Amino acid sequence: MSMRYAIIAICLLLALTAAANAKEIKIGVLVDLSGPLTTYGTDIKNTISIAEEDINNYFKEKGLDYTVKFYVEDTKVDPNIALQKVQTLYTTQGINLIIGPMGSGEVANIKDYVTSNKIIIISPSSTALPSIIGFAKPSDKKYIFRFVGTDDLQTDAIAAELRDAGIKGVVIAYIGNAWGKGLYEVIKPKLNKLGIEVAKVVEYPEQTPADFSPYITALEDGVKSLAKKYGYDKVAVVAFSYEEAFTMLSQTPENSPLLKVIWFGCDGTAKSNKISEALDKAIKVGFYSTLFEAKGKSYNELAKKYREKGFGESPYQYALNAYDAAWVLALAYVDTVNQTGKYDPDVMVQKIKEVTEKYSNGDYGVTPVTGKIVLNKWNDRASGDYAIWYVTKEGKWDKAGVWKFETGKVEWIHKPTPPAVTTTVATTKKTPGFEIATVLAALSIALAIRFRRA
Repeated sequence: MSMRYAIIAICLLLALTAAANAKEIKIGVLVDLSGPLTTYGTDIKNTISIAEEDINNYFKEKGLDYTVKFYVEDTKVDPNIALQKVQTLYTTQGINLIIGPMGSGEVANIKDYVTSNKIIIISPSSTALPSIIGFAKPSDKKYIFRFVGTDDLQTDAIAAELRDAGIKGVVIAYIGNAWGKGLYEVIKPKLNKLGIEVAKVVEYPEQTPADFSPYITALEDGVKSLAKKYGYDKVAVVAFSYEEAFTMLSQTPENSPLLKVIWFGCDGTAKSNKISEALDKAIKVGFYSTLFEAKGKSYNELAKKYREKGFGESPYQYALNAYDAAWVLALAYVDTVNQTGKYDPDVMVQKIKEVTEKYSNGDYGVTPVTGKIVLNKWNDRASGDYAIWYVTKEGKWDKAGVWKFETGKVEWIHKPTPPAVTTTVATTKKTPGFEIATVLAALSIALAIRFRRA
């Protein structure tokens, strides 16, 4: 019996020793947990916790002496905070692999620092074109990857929405950062080509204004001028915003012309929990919002784990992108060390490209939850469809259709319809006592006739 206990003790000691000797792969995670993208940032954080368990179980099953640990930081989608967090992770924790940040403005602000220090990042949600965020050539973006389609694709989808809805004129509101401005600049020539008039363009500060009144007034002026030409049913509001769009909508007066037209959002508004701030108005205007959509064979398994942990029904797309980024970084790190005997960021960059393809093909025995991932020369995802989400009459997000990359067309489930515009019927205001005077006059006539007969 004592020999049996001794063997068990030795096995436990060996296991503990192996765990202690396992190389920890440190990966930072930069997300928004308290700013305008909280819905999506919290979702990424939750999903990454599942990725940590899955990857570590995989390492254990394969007999690989590695563990992965994620260090989550809140950036509030603030470019300055993002830079501070990167610097802190790098200098105090020695972390040179990062998932995030979420916003394109954040990526633009940290690009010089991460490049000079050879810190590798994979953003799950930054979509601005490389030129918009300061990259002149692909080699400038060597250490910066993005696992989401960029805004040249998203604006194709939004333009197709507007075309199919019969829109002739739009007003555009955008948040004043690289992402918001970039979306506007990319879509403008596409709208011109479709013959869709842009009557008013309103930029508001990146730091969410407490009072949107001046911006609402400017948008109203644009909508009214377009409605005179085309009618309200042919006019739309396009919002290149984060979740603060619903704050703006909540401050829109009930009699505003902005509530007589369809609103089109983007990936910063799709499926946002903050519709609750302006639910009745969001139901009225629809708020049709595009969101990159890619799901692979492993998606259902992840969604099941997500539900079991009580996180919700299923992860949003950005969280799926982050989950795949976690796997690629972990697998590429192992491959790099196995090849060179140590971590080498320049080898790692090449390994990420190779591992992304092998991971997509299932060569590791696991497959992406977002389906096949193909990267272009800018290290950005090269293709993908866009789901279109809208707010139903029940106040819930539901899928209105899907823009297909291969065809450039929308497959509609629920085509956008303009809000019902109620008209006030003018009524003649009668003089008080008019009815009484009429009755008295009639009575007087009747009495006069009677007295004459008498």
